[in-house]
Amino acid sequence: MRPPEQELEYLGDPETSPLRDSGSNHSPTHLGPSEEEGRKQRGVGSPYLFIQLNELLGSPQNQEWRETGRWMLFEEKLDLEARRWSRPHLPILSLSSIFELRALLTTGLVLLDCPVQSLSELTEQVTRVEALNPEVRERLKLVLLQRPRHHMQPMCWSAARRLGTSLCRGGHPTEMPSSAEEPPLKEQLQSPLWQKLPPGTEAAAVLVGELDFLTQRLGVFVHLPEPVVLGTLTEVPLPIRFIYIILGPPALGKGYHEMGRAAAVLLSDQRFRCSVGQASSPQDLASAVDVFLGEVMVLPPGGGDLTERISPSKCLSVLHKRLPLRLQESKDSCNGNVNSKRDRHGYEHEPQAVSKELQRTGRLFGGLVQDIRRKATWYLSDFSDALDVQSFSAILYIYLATITNAITFGGLLGDATDNIQGVLESFLGTAVAGSIFCLFAGQPLTILSSTGPVLVFERILFAFSRDHGLDYLPFRLWVGIWVAFFCLVLVATEASVLVRYFTRFTEEGFCALISLIFIYDAIGKMLSLTEAYPIYRPGLSEDTGFAPSGCFCYFPDTKGNMSLWKGQSPENKDAALRMVLGLANVSLLSPPECALRGGQPRGLGCHSVPDIAFFSLLLFFATFLCATILKHFKSSHFFPSKVRKVISDFSTVLAILLGCGLDASLGLSTPKLIVPIEFKPTHPGRRWLVPLFGANPWWVCLATALPALLMSILVFMDQQITAVILNRKEYQLQKGAGFHLDLFWVAMLMLLTSAFGLPWYVSTTVISLAHMDSLRRESATCAPGELPHFLGIREQRLTGLVVFILTGLSIFLAPGLKFIPMPVLYGIFFYMGMAALNSTQFSERVKLLLMPAKHQPDLLLLRHVPLSRIHLFTTVQLVCLGLLWAVKSTAAAIVFPLMSELIYQLMAPEINISVN
Repeated sequence: MRPPEQELEYLGDPETSPLRDSGSNHSPTHLGPSEEEGRKQRGVGSPYLFIQLNELLGSPQNQEWRETGRWMLFEEKLDLEARRWSRPHLPILSLSSIFELRALLTTGLVLLDCPVQSLSELTEQVTRVEALNPEVRERLKLVLLQRPRHHMQPMCWSAARRLGTSLCRGGHPTEMPSSAEEPPLKEQLQSPLWQKLPPGTEAAAVLVGELDFLTQRLGVFVHLPEPVVLGTLTEVPLPIRFIYIILGPPALGKGYHEMGRAAAVLLSDQRFRCSVGQASSPQDLASAVDVFLGEVMVLPPGGGDLTERISPSKCLSVLHKRLPLRLQESKDSCNGNVNSKRDRHGYEHEPQAVSKELQRTGRLFGGLVQDIRRKATWYLSDFSDALDVQSFSAILYIYLATITNAITFGGLLGDATDNIQGVLESFLGTAVAGSIFCLFAGQPLTILSSTGPVLVFERILFAFSRDHGLDYLPFRLWVGIWVAFFCLVLVATEASVLVRYFTRFTEEGFCALISLIFIYDAIGKMLSLTEAYPIYRPGLSEDTGFAPSGCFCYFPDTKGNMSLWKGQSPENKDAALRMVLGLANVSLLSPPECALRGGQPRGLGCHSVPDIAFFSLLLFFATFLCATILKHFKSSHFFPSKVRKVISDFSTVLAILLGCGLDASLGLSTPKLIVPIEFKPTHPGRRWLVPLFGANPWWVCLATALPALLMSILVFMDQQITAVILNRKEYQLQKGAGFHLDLFWVAMLMLLTSAFGLPWYVSTTVISLAHMDSLRRESATCAPGELPHFLGIREQRLTGLVVFILTGLSIFLAPGLKFIPMPVLYGIFFYMGMAALNSTQFSERVKLLLMPAKHQPDLLLLRHVPLSRIHLFTTVQLVCLGLLWAVKSTAAAIVFPLMSELIYQLMAPEINISVN
């Protein structure tokens, strides 16, 4: 029989979860709720409960209490022979043990709200049983007052654990609440389990055993109104809330042991603890056991191996759904849930309230003013919240991604505009625009960059100006002025509130398209290396009959050179042997030695280097695989959790260092990162400040309004779809979005970059998602067997600001950056595209198309939506994505975000999947 899975309420909420971020400040001395809260809640919303099972073991003359099991959310058994704890697993109980425990609760001693302050006081209360004579009572006291023997886990990686202690508990681990009993042992304070427990954890002790001087079973259940540390009763010195004592005469089998496990499992269930807090009689406890039995799952005889230790599920059920109805209602109202509605197909949909950022004010620039007021309150914390080592790894990661993106799009822009704009303009524009945006924007986690659709629009503008004899930069300046004007009109009229109508179809299609562009460009750049560095394939030369990819030394006059082989090394003698075998005019000397001896090097290998293309592919895939493996290293079983987390945070940095080290060790001339070393425009015939008209006629300022209107639509959709993706509720952002403020600064930067002839910038989806992923906050402490919980994103401005400042300084860092191979950076590009693509539900549903039903994972989506409807939705998305890719390759790419929504409305009006 398997008990229900358990989970603390509000695990995903960083404000209410006991698993807060390690950087938050807690008081380690407060290990339980206040007296007023304790009387009010009585176990509801209580912190973690550590439960320890102590058994009386040994001969009747030399019995001692020994720890044999412990629980947090899951069970850990002590393997006595191996002297080690088992891995956390779901406990499997027998029904008979629970029924026996229920009977003992109704007939035994129940002390509810027992005010004791020490273990001696507790033993006095426990031994007040009328059936015990004075002699038995005294002997029982001596047994209960014995110090138990705990199994202390060896302190492996002790230095790393001590290093992370202050982060785990928010203070020094030895800070303890006061106790009337003896102080905690040194071993208790150095226990790895004590250093990992979350703040506020309480304890429960279950004592079971056989005593030959007892004639009948003795069961005592104690509930303390306020938790108290009772000496060394438990392995870790925590305040104890519950105590259950089960003693009796010797019996056959494992009756007492299994009853103790059943009691521990009952106490590990928060709903049972809630009922205990409200109980007033033993009958109430029996009723709580009945409720527990009503939710257990039973394995029939022979249905499984009872000795098997079942691993915990990675996705636990939401706890408040198992609490009493009145508590569910109170929590629903606190969380702002609304009544669910059903569509005409019978599927439930929970309407979401419109956020404050997307509500109209009815005033010009009203949304912008509200965004400024809302973000001003967080401005100082946007810098202080960045003071964490995680921010350092994010800066390195995003910096390398940003300069790679700047070089890539700068090179493409130079090809599209005949070097009127190039890599230097891309670096300067990225640094200036990105820094200003991070300082003043509403969502500073957004990374500005050139994007594929904007690059296509630039190419169209340049071709149009060239074909019509117009001066490109002044023509582009007026387009930028009009775009800024149209965007300001959109800000003034609060057009950003329309983003609430963007559907999952539009968001996923846009994110998938941008991710595929990154993947396509990374692979395309790698394939282009085969043209710059050809792969030499083996074959025979028509002139000499030898492989052209090799290198041979050809001697026209063999007689005059045969004497040169006398007295040579064994390697040269091998060459002489080849001449004797019919190749008398050919040797294997290196080209320099061949020329010194009067020979002629023949073959393509004489003038080529090793296959750079193959080695570049090796660097490309090695960087991608290393970044992927190290990113998921935090869920592995190697090294302590702190070490795993650091490796995961610096995964991309370590992957880049590995690629650079591999390249440097072989010394091959792979293509390296090229950074401008002089601060001057790429085109020698242009100045930094663009004139208003140049050689263009006056009517250009009016004619550019039409292409500017199309560009404004592109900027609005590109910017706001990215903003919607970044501000999804699953990221649990606490400081809110700033749709109007972001669009305002994009308009201002459009004006600035146009005036100086710099590239245009909007939010880039892939790098922004990578930025947020590098700033994920997870719980630093968790129960054994429980995975760390996502706590949100480290919202701040400093990482983006430093990234763009470093991008501007990269011109002066050229001596160091020139050693980074470009295949390594392309591998990071490929990794970012794959990571962004895998973060969408769309990729999961594409996998379902290729997977038989019996092998499909147990997704929440499959429980609420028919599979045929999911496949139809995914197929339509794939078709639309193919059409959008085709449109992207033409001049119509400037309106591809609108095409996504239009195609959805035309082709899939009845498809709706609302389960996230």
